Amino acid sequence: MYKRRIALIMSIVLVFSFLVACSNQKVEDASEKENENQEGSTEVEEGVKLEDMAGRRINLPDNVEKIFSTGPVGTILLYSLNPDKMVGWNYDLSEGEKDFIAEKYHDLPNLGGAGKESINIEEILKIDPDIVIALDTIDETTIAETEELQEDLGKPVILLDEDINTIDTAYNILGKVSDEEAKAEELASYCKETLEDAKKYSSQIAEDEKVDIYYAEGSEGLETEPAGSWHGEVIDLIGGHNVAEVEAGGSKGKAEVSIEQLLTWNPELIISWGDERGGYYAGIFEDPTWKDIDAVQNKEVYEIPNRPFNWFDRPPSANRVLGIKWLGNLLYPDLFDYNMKEEVKEFYDKFYHYNLSEKEVEELLGNSTR
Repeated sequence: MYKRRIALIMSIVLVFSFLVACSNQKVEDASEKENENQEGSTEVEEGVKLEDMAGRRINLPDNVEKIFSTGPVGTILLYSLNPDKMVGWNYDLSEGEKDFIAEKYHDLPNLGGAGKESINIEEILKIDPDIVIALDTIDETTIAETEELQEDLGKPVILLDEDINTIDTAYNILGKVSDEEAKAEELASYCKETLEDAKKYSSQIAEDEKVDIYYAEGSEGLETEPAGSWHGEVIDLIGGHNVAEVEAGGSKGKAEVSIEQLLTWNPELIISWGDERGGYYAGIFEDPTWKDIDAVQNKEVYEIPNRPFNWFDRPPSANRVLGIKWLGNLLYPDLFDYNMKEEVKEFYDKFYHYNLSEKEVEELLGNSTR
């Protein structure tokens, strides 16, 4: 009887111990699983340091010292922010561009991405940038292309919106990425204020008071951009009346027109690519087929400044922000009441890291202001 009791007690103890052990194991397993989930969650959270303008969550390296832009629009932003972090250009710089760009950046390699030239993935990988940026119209196609490029490069690719109205956001994101937040805020604020002023001033211009303007592109001046187009956007922003009634020439622009169309439109003012750009500025005054246009008769034909980057477009980057002040002042000096010499000096200092001499300012504005 005694032995039976002992055996029963021992059995109860063994069963109880087993149950406790199982319970403890479950708690430990659950705890481990929770810890694993928490660690995984923390790892993801720590790895995601930025959301680009397409809403993509990007894992960034801790230290970003080398950056490449897939096109000139982004490259100009990079150059203005910190040229020391650029690893290359998208085309070979012209002599006119080199005049206003520090010599140590002249020999950065051409890695492609301008015009019809594709980026050189092989050469980019050799240089091994920490991140890549791409500026484009954000839609499903560009997002898919960006994802594909990121996979091909094995590098984070940050997609930013090319819209000039969001350029301040693009600058601030780049500032966070490159640890240049103070400089980015300075440039972003300048751009935002300029655009806000343009909207304020242009809203005060009655429709019948808008200046009729023609934008002359190409070697004969008979290519242009219509209202609402990406490349003619500065005219819209400052409240000009773009006379070109043509279809937009796609993403590359430059719709062809005839001299007969231009005579019918009869613009009050013409802005033109300069001769250095391969434009027709000088030819307009000499060409007898243009002589009956009001703008030519009244000598209201102006060369678009082009160094180091065109003030109006091509590439349509931060350089257009100065173009807004220039063209606004040219068409409506009472509203866009800027001292253009001082504005040009300030812009070149802030964005191009270049201190202009008085002579250089005079040359830039020589054929571009009244």
